[in-house]
Amino acid sequence: MTIHVSEVLDLLAQHKALTDEQAGFMFSELMSGRLTEAQTGAFLMGLRSKGEDSTDLAAGVRAGVAAAVKIPGFDGKRAEPVIDTCGTGGDGQCSFNNSTAVSLFLADMGYTVAKHGNRALSSSCGSADVLEALGVPLTMSPEEASANLEKRHFAFLFAPAYHPAFKYVMPVRQQLGIRTLFNLMGPLLNPARPSHQLLGVGAPDKLELMGETLLLTGVKRALIFSGAGGFDELTTWGVNRGYIINEDVMEKITVNPERLGFKPHAPEDVRVSGKEDAVKRLREILSGKGPQAMMDMVALNLAGCLHLLDRGTMPECADIARDIVNHGLTKGMPYAQ
Repeated sequence: MTIHVSEVLDLLAQHKALTDEQAGFMFSELMSGRLTEAQTGAFLMGLRSKGEDSTDLAAGVRAGVAAAVKIPGFDGKRAEPVIDTCGTGGDGQCSFNNSTAVSLFLADMGYTVAKHGNRALSSSCGSADVLEALGVPLTMSPEEASANLEKRHFAFLFAPAYHPAFKYVMPVRQQLGIRTLFNLMGPLLNPARPSHQLLGVGAPDKLELMGETLLLTGVKRALIFSGAGGFDELTTWGVNRGYIINEDVMEKITVNPERLGFKPHAPEDVRVSGKEDAVKRLREILSGKGPQAMMDMVALNLAGCLHLLDRGTMPECADIARDIVNHGLTKGMPYAQ
């Protein structure tokens, strides 16, 4: 059956759900540049007005991944785990680069980390900004990224370089100036197709949507959560709630930092004033000498990753993570040698 753009837009105008085929068709048309800006804007607004569901988001992810620049040897089917710690961002908390620190500790431990990220949008300093300041190259070819993942266990995949098709939607998103489905797609579009994922979501009402989408788009194990106070990181000052995915099963989970041996800190204890402060704090943390609140937050999130990677129960992984973080990186930055 032939699908027409006008028919899909009419369904959205009536707040009717799309089928997999209809959503897939529209995102394929969008990513290939075959939609006009008017059609793209109408499509994004129609989805938001209807209420985006996992069918919509999964179709967008599939189309985005299909159009992305591929990483040789990394297609989601590798025997050994590949992990990412990219969250949705947009929590407006101006916190330090926690997920970046976690990814570097994981790589230092020998785990393969494909860190997907971008420059700062709403934060004080994005993952790309802080890693660039630490000497990590942002402009690697797919072949170089693949080689670094194999050799150094780490590569930063700068989102704009791997998703050229986004040029068709970016002007419309800027003109609309409001949240669209694309605000949620970033951490789901890693071109290295990680098998494991620690995914922080700033908006608690989107947790189930993000989890269902990961189930539909293929991930082996994942922890999807919203931190206390609307953070997209596991926090030490309250219970973190979300879902854990193991193969094809998704279950609710709570992560109580107090029961894992972490003292409560306050949100203001993990905030930074800007890029210079963010880089300074990250250097301190990676050397095992950062502020305790930040060190504990890194250890808690690292524990979540280690649990996903089958290093033990959450309490066991919390003990391992605290020890790792307190000692700092043992091999130095991945690109220092």
